[in-house]
Amino acid sequence: MKTDTGRVVPVLLGVYFIENVICAIAPYDRTTWLAESLTAWIPLFFLLVCYVRGGRLSVAACCAMAPWFLLQTVGAHYSFEHVPFDWVTEFFHFERNHFDRVCHFCVGGFACPVIEVFERRRLIANRALTIFCVIMGVFGFAAIFEIVEWLYAVCSSPEAGAAFLGSQGDIWDAQKDMLSDGLGACCASALYCLLNPRRGTEKQGEA
Repeated sequence: MKTDTGRVVPVLLGVYFIENVICAIAPYDRTTWLAESLTAWIPLFFLLVCYVRGGRLSVAACCAMAPWFLLQTVGAHYSFEHVPFDWVTEFFHFERNHFDRVCHFCVGGFACPVIEVFERRRLIANRALTIFCVIMGVFGFAAIFEIVEWLYAVCSSPEAGAAFLGSQGDIWDAQKDMLSDGLGACCASALYCLLNPRRGTEKQGEA
């Protein structure tokens, strides 16, 4: 993959910064906005620290992560349940607003940079095993996040907790969110393999 992110990263950060400024203006609920925004700011801070220290990712890996950051910011502004996503709901005859599920699916995009790091550092020799571990890791992270959501909902006010959970009355919301994360990871892994088809051949050549 192309690793020259000197132009891509500033552009993505610029777009994200502008979006954050706009979405910080009169959000649906200020407490929910802050809680949802922090879930994006914290990993972004970690990624920037790694970037400054030389942990550069490919352009494809950066672009694979970008949709989640952008959509998460929109969800934080409106509160996921109230994002203007009615046209999708009506078109597919859904019973709820599925914008949050789209965001969860985009979480799976993080599988792409993780696989890239694993292969770059040769942490696992076999690609299939690498992908399996990364996908399972995404499922595990999704489960931990659902637990964090539950704890926040319990500790905060009922209104803020319900807005942060965004379950919209679906008793299987947590399970469906985790499935969306995992499916996104599967798609991101498949995309990575399409963009990097020659690794197995190179390995055989080295042997």
